[in-house]
Amino acid sequence: MATTKWSIDPTHSEIHFKVKHLMITTVTGSFGKFSGTAETEDEDFTTAKINFSADVNSISTGVADRDGHLKSADFFDAANYPELAFTGTKFAGKDSDFELEGDLTIRGTTKKVKVNVEFGGITKDPWGSTRAGFTISGKINRKDFGLSWGAVTEAGGVVVSDEVKIAAEVQFVKQA
Repeated sequence: MATTKWSIDPTHSEIHFKVKHLMITTVTGSFGKFSGTAETEDEDFTTAKINFSADVNSISTGVADRDGHLKSADFFDAANYPELAFTGTKFAGKDSDFELEGDLTIRGTTKKVKVNVEFGGITKDPWGSTRAGFTISGKINRKDFGLSWGAVTEAGGVVVSDEVKIAAEVQFVKQA
């Protein structure tokens, strides 16, 4: 079987996260700069070797002060850890429902994680490129990666939840 190389198309992909604030609302953020590759046997993504990275300094929640706090040593510590990375170790499932397992590294700490993946299919675009689409969802505990800043409200409530939901739309382009 032939090895097929794919690259994420950042203009048709989105990487988002959601965190509860004061446990009553959800704040959404995203990474604006990221890249990823997959190597498959032919077009079979169950054989994929997947690598992904995001530039921590590209984090955006729509509020500059909050973005600055997230980049600080209280959270991502972008000055010392400018990138988060994921290496896929297993991609299994059937039809359009899959589970992707791999090693996520944030702030120098690597942990095994699993995310759900919905395979959207493979198609050719109007310019002849072959594309594959995926919807990714999952959750991690931010404290597992050293993002342990926390504060308590006067009433004893938590300011930022430990659980972080991940939501991504990823489009890969087959490389010639």
